[in-house]
Amino acid sequence: MAGHLPADVSEERSGRPVSIGPARTRPDAEDPVGRAWAALGDVYDPELCLDVVSLGLVYGIAAVDGALVVEMTLTTPGCPAAESLPELAAEAVEAALGGSLPVEVRLVFDPPWSPAMMCEEAAAALGFPARR
Repeated sequence: MAGHLPADVSEERSGRPVSIGPARTRPDAEDPVGRAWAALGDVYDPELCLDVVSLGLVYGIAAVDGALVVEMTLTTPGCPAAESLPELAAEAVEAALGGSLPVEVRLVFDPPWSPAMMCEEAAAALGFPARR
């Protein structure tokens, strides 16, 4: 599946997790993949308080054999959110689709996640130096 989408929007929320990137754009109401990306922009890593799209944890979304398949990873294979984050992702996408398609979240670790996969805004929010 395709790699991480580039960031295009930044939104700050006082005292709340920050959602940054393509998930903040308005999805096409007829496009389940676009609605899924938008829904995942509201799923936050509980430790980093940033959304999974901006963190680069979502590797791709595609319609496959009548289902919507989300390939995502975790910051580490032993991540404390290993059980809850994929469940939250599936619930968010299922809600966004209104039950129109079955949703499958596949955890993958190849390629392994690295901070370089975050969008610029997410990296800055976590204190990483600007990329050149």
